[in-house]
Amino acid sequence: MQKPFTLKGTRDFTPNEMDKRNYIFDTIRNIFYLHGFKQIETPALESLSILLGKYGKESDKLIFKIINSGNFITKIKSVNWNNCNLSKLIPQISEKGLRYDLTVPLARFVAMHRNEISFPFRRFQIQPVWRADRPQRGRYREFVQCDADIIGSTSLLNEIELIKIIDEVFHKLSINISIKINNRKILNGIAKIIGEENKISDIAVIIDKLDKIGFYKVNKELIKKGISNQSINKLQSIFSFNGSNQDKISVLKKKFSISKIGLDGLQEIETIFNKLHLDSIQNTIEFDLTLVRGLNYYTGTIFEVKCLDAPIGSILGGGRYDSLTDIFGLPNLSGVGISFGADRIFDILNQLNLYNKHNASSHTQILFVNFGEKEVNRILPILSILRKSNINTELYPDAVKIKKQLSYANNNQIPFVAIVGTNELVEDKISLKNMHDNTQFAITTDELVNFFQKKC
Repeated sequence: MQKPFTLKGTRDFTPNEMDKRNYIFDTIRNIFYLHGFKQIETPALESLSILLGKYGKESDKLIFKIINSGNFITKIKSVNWNNCNLSKLIPQISEKGLRYDLTVPLARFVAMHRNEISFPFRRFQIQPVWRADRPQRGRYREFVQCDADIIGSTSLLNEIELIKIIDEVFHKLSINISIKINNRKILNGIAKIIGEENKISDIAVIIDKLDKIGFYKVNKELIKKGISNQSINKLQSIFSFNGSNQDKISVLKKKFSISKIGLDGLQEIETIFNKLHLDSIQNTIEFDLTLVRGLNYYTGTIFEVKCLDAPIGSILGGGRYDSLTDIFGLPNLSGVGISFGADRIFDILNQLNLYNKHNASSHTQILFVNFGEKEVNRILPILSILRKSNINTELYPDAVKIKKQLSYANNNQIPFVAIVGTNELVEDKISLKNMHDNTQFAITTDELVNFFQKKC
């Protein structure tokens, strides 16, 4: 007999854990709705032609490919099979993949449904994604992203709106965070002033690893990509600069005299900070020059969030993308979005014990004891009355010893047990037992409904 197991990088979630996860999803969903976002869903499967080439070479390697059904081997050219030429082999054996994120499927969705959408389109999605990554703490192969995007507007008010959402969600979840912000145009400007404008993609991919591997290993990787020592020294002096957000803006303004795109990025960052000063933000916002966000499709503002009280990677990422829908035949449609990493947030809330103790809306509130057919016939219409009043109610399915039924209630943290026995049938009452203090009292059906509605 095979021992059951889950694949590395995937997890089962118990009912208790799902209560906690739904607390996260509901918190995020409600704040999305408060800001006028509408929910959509897209398939887990997408054509590889949709997915590949959007994220960069490194990320493309992490897309799960699905082998074609049927006898596909007979269609493979032997030269490719024998030489293990993966770039030519994969298109012959795989046409589909699991989605890597929710943003590229969104671009495909918008292009396909352009005539049904009113722009600017404010959408959110809460769905799983998959990455063929090496599993480790806080990094999974299957995880849920909670995305909010605004498509069809270049206004920086959208970035400000998303920062407000970030701030509100993490304040509601009681997680202390730092919101990091940068702009891809600034990174392009930096590449120009160090004389490596043509290697911005390589620089971005490597700098994105800075938090994980440090400056020494980053510098070694930059050298391997042909970046000169002189350019690396200039780069490190910029990234090592300490100062306030305004100090960083002021220093870069002087350096960007030869880079219009760099100045444009600085202007966008400065505008965002100026607008945010008009409102109350409860978490810190840092202009982080080393923030890159490795995905190729970002073109403007980029975001990342780090938890201040738990050693884990980023728990939110996002940014502005100006040409993602171009490849699907819908040009000149700018978008900006954020993605909450629900699984890392789940891990943080567990680690810091920050769950809302009153989050019990999904729990059974009352269990009816089963004494037999006559009692069940009386209980069934009561169940309907309670459920129509939004009171979560169960009937134990088997007429077993009451001790076993009470143990079930305790094991499932059901706070009240309803007893309808011989006496209760005669008196047309229900005996309600409080499982916390073992008190018990008789009550009518109408009084029972009122009792639980007042508790809620």
